[in-house]
Amino acid sequence: MTVVPASRTAFDPYASPAARSRWRFLYALGPLAKIAGPAPAMLMLVFVRDLATPAAFLVLAYAVLLVGAHLSMRLLAVLLLAVPAFLALVGVGFAVWTDASRIPHDVVVVRIGDAVLYGAALEIGFSTSLRLGAILALALIGGLTTSGADLTRAIVQQLRVPYRIGYTALAAFRFVPRFRYELEVIRAAHRVRGASRGRGPIAAARRRAGYIVPLLAGGIRHAERMALAMDSRAFGAYPERTERHRVAWRTRDTVFVAAFWVVTAVLFIVLAPWG
Repeated sequence: MTVVPASRTAFDPYASPAARSRWRFLYALGPLAKIAGPAPAMLMLVFVRDLATPAAFLVLAYAVLLVGAHLSMRLLAVLLLAVPAFLALVGVGFAVWTDASRIPHDVVVVRIGDAVLYGAALEIGFSTSLRLGAILALALIGGLTTSGADLTRAIVQQLRVPYRIGYTALAAFRFVPRFRYELEVIRAAHRVRGASRGRGPIAAARRRAGYIVPLLAGGIRHAERMALAMDSRAFGAYPERTERHRVAWRTRDTVFVAAFWVVTAVLFIVLAPWG
């Protein structure tokens, strides 16, 4: 039997989050509250064209994440280093692609031969990249602090989505960590049998091709076992099912959603992105 190191297979994106400090308030909120709070801001950010509004919401989302979520050093590095670098790259890219004939030519930032980068193009590029970054950061408020199981339960229990749809989708999502575990087992088995020898791109491609058949076989076996388990529990036989874990909408959820909506309205009123 091949033993896979626990450090490489312990992460399950759909497992319930571990207990956190009481100061990490996002884990105590309901899944739908963390979606409903930033949702209006995410929707309206699609239609703004200035720099200040998306920058303000980006700062707001980062503040909520840094205070209310437990972030590992890797996530902190991604949020504080990788994301700003990516937004800067995207902003410059959009600025270069902007049609120069449709913008003012008052400010010239860079001139290389016949190629000219204008200040208006740079403003358009960075306003677009900041909008993308702000929407992404607002989505991470719920994405980093909510498990897939709790989100599915909240959708089924509070939004009255049929459980056949919700729990079938959850079962499908569970294949992601399962495939990762199966892939680690297959790689370990290949190393034990000496099938992973060789270096270079050809050897790497040959190794990866050898993973396909056992990975598909493991996925089919897992799907059959899951189907049998769902049939044995009479899944789909009744219009409703009892719930072992209840996800309730609490007062704190209402307070969080109302506060986020108020802050959103204040920022849009003060910054006035539409003039």
